[in-house]
Amino acid sequence: MLSPRARKLGLSLHLTVSIGWIGAVLAYLGLGVTAVRSNEVQVIRAMWSAMDLTGWYIIVPLAVASLVTGLLMALGTKWGLFRHYWVVISLGLTLFAVAILILHMPSVSSTAEFAQLAEGAALDGLGGDLGHPGVGLMILLAVQVLNLYKPAGLTRYGWRKQQESRTRGPAIGDRD
Repeated sequence: MLSPRARKLGLSLHLTVSIGWIGAVLAYLGLGVTAVRSNEVQVIRAMWSAMDLTGWYIIVPLAVASLVTGLLMALGTKWGLFRHYWVVISLGLTLFAVAILILHMPSVSSTAEFAQLAEGAALDGLGGDLGHPGVGLMILLAVQVLNLYKPAGLTRYGWRKQQESRTRGPAIGDRD
């Protein structure tokens, strides 16, 4: 178990990177909308370049940091990793979002490279990248709601651990 000071530091870091991930996805969506709405070749090229850079240098690191800090918070606090359904679902959705993001980013890089090399007519209909980040944003918001409201419900593992702790008595650090 983390000490109260370490828990607060870890929670602060986790919240910062997680909310940053949501904000970066919103910025990415803004770039994608601009690319979709524009007919200007230079604007489309600039938006795809910005989406590529934003994805690799901001969104991916924040996503990985959110996953890692979330794991540390689950493992270092009373919530545990597999004790509560909301933690398991949150972990599953986060893993899914990170995996899709990492698998999707090479296609963003390819499209950004194509946008830089293509002539004006070839860029007609290229548009922006709205589907993946739109669905990703919905997943991130669902995870945020789960983590905020923490709906009741123990897994079988969590129920067993709860029964064991009742027979043993509270462990040091279980007072939080």
